[in-house]
Amino acid sequence: MEKYWTCNKTINGLRHFVLVNETKEKGNISFLMVSVLDSEINLTTTYEELINSGNWHKGWINLSKNQSITEEYVNFKSINKGKGIDKIFINEDSLFNIS
Repeated sequence: MEKYWTCNKTINGLRHFVLVNETKEKGNISFLMVSVLDSEINLTTTYEELINSGNWHKGWINLSKNQSITEEYVNFKSINKGKGIDKIFINEDSLFNIS
């Protein structure tokens, strides 16, 4: 599975994400995606959403700064200032597990 993804729309103002975990539960596959620029921006998505929705491109698309980091990100950071990050748990078999 491709590890690097670009979202067609911004998520909290950012578009470049890394797939850090893949989990299977009751036959459903879900993925933990984390922003390349800010780990506070992360989401869980399904296989269908990632592969078949048309909302994601495999790999990172070369975008201008104002396309990849939008005003929405600045607003998100000002609203969530000081709230900290939820813990992100990396599976043992993840490429991003460095422990």
